[in-house]
Amino acid sequence: MIMLSIALLKTLNRIGIHYSWFMALLAFLALFFSSAAMGTPGILMVPITQGFGWTISDFSMSLSLLFVSVAIAAPFGTALMHVLGLTRVIIISSALIIVGFLLTIISYEKWHFLFSIGICLGLASGVLGVGFAAIVATRWFDARRGLVIGILASAWAAGQLILLPLIAWISETFGWQYGILPTSLGCLLSIILFLLFGKNWPSDLNLQPFGGEKDSKNFLIEQSGNPIKMSFEVLRSSVRHPGFWILSLTFFICGLTSNGLISQHFVAFCSDINIGIVVASSYLALMGVFNFLGATSSGWLADRIDNYKLLAFYYAFRGLSLIYLPYSSLDVFSLTLWAIFFGFDFIATIPPTARFSAKFFGKINGPIAFSWMFCIHQLGAASAAFSAGEARDVILSYGPVFVTAGVMCFIATLSLLLFKISGKSDLSYTE
Repeated sequence: MIMLSIALLKTLNRIGIHYSWFMALLAFLALFFSSAAMGTPGILMVPITQGFGWTISDFSMSLSLLFVSVAIAAPFGTALMHVLGLTRVIIISSALIIVGFLLTIISYEKWHFLFSIGICLGLASGVLGVGFAAIVATRWFDARRGLVIGILASAWAAGQLILLPLIAWISETFGWQYGILPTSLGCLLSIILFLLFGKNWPSDLNLQPFGGEKDSKNFLIEQSGNPIKMSFEVLRSSVRHPGFWILSLTFFICGLTSNGLISQHFVAFCSDINIGIVVASSYLALMGVFNFLGATSSGWLADRIDNYKLLAFYYAFRGLSLIYLPYSSLDVFSLTLWAIFFGFDFIATIPPTARFSAKFFGKINGPIAFSWMFCIHQLGAASAAFSAGEARDVILSYGPVFVTAGVMCFIATLSLLLFKISGKSDLSYTE
């Protein structure tokens, strides 16, 4: 395999492209398809519940467990990559996604879906979460790191959205069991590419990170160690910094309002107002396109503008979008407009949050600390995935749910602004 990597390296050098950018491409694909594994069940929820005669809240239990599993796996997955290397972890996780989807085909009891979707997909997607994006950006890039995190974060969100119309069409045309094919085949592609070309560090090819010198301290951690112990040690040191708590609080609200609420319940919301799953998923796909633009722009802005101001604006704008949705006319124009603006903001919070983590906790511990924040992000998603379904079955409407989520976004904005003026917002991880 090393011969293929060296041949590719020579080819990239001839056209003036650093191998770091190719690794970013591989990471983009892995994140795209692993995150699609989280978005797919939201599309399959309606046909599965209709087929088995279940309620939305019955299936919401599997969605909630999925996000809890993602939350549990995220911090340990990042530490595991430090010990085993990126390539091995990505291959194992992508294979687990494929296994999880295959198990859904033979599932017919609620607990079957709890295991196949809640456990298998959740653990695999958690390992390949935004902590993975932070590791790739930190290891392979000393320059343009914010931009790279923005691009990779957009892949993580876009995967949950862009494939959805295709999955919905396949499910309606051939049955929901065939809706697993796009994501499963994409994960298989990721396995093959990382087997052939994936590398753990620039030093594996005698390279420097893009835009900087090699820091020898970065290469000591991967040789040995217990990833669970390592992850908890980073957590123990991180919780002493007030920034960890404010970022975790706001990231909890981020997960609640994006992955947990919109990604999993927007199609069901549209079903309540007689919009089919293919059309509803098309709005999510439109969100995915503008999410890519928003996240990439956020990464670019995070390298240039006060990150506190960026985050405060993002949460306030998201709050307005959520409150607007149930009170709009719900026609094609208003839903398209909402999808565009919410898409811009969908995961724009990730680049500045990841940059704060690197600033507060350092180049080695920063990605692991960020994975703990991502863990809390997914707990927020889990709470919304379950509670939104329960609330909808009780009050027969998603309207109050969206309004409540919007108010929580305003709480996030206020928290960031208060922390900014507290005098503790500029402490580094060494202080």
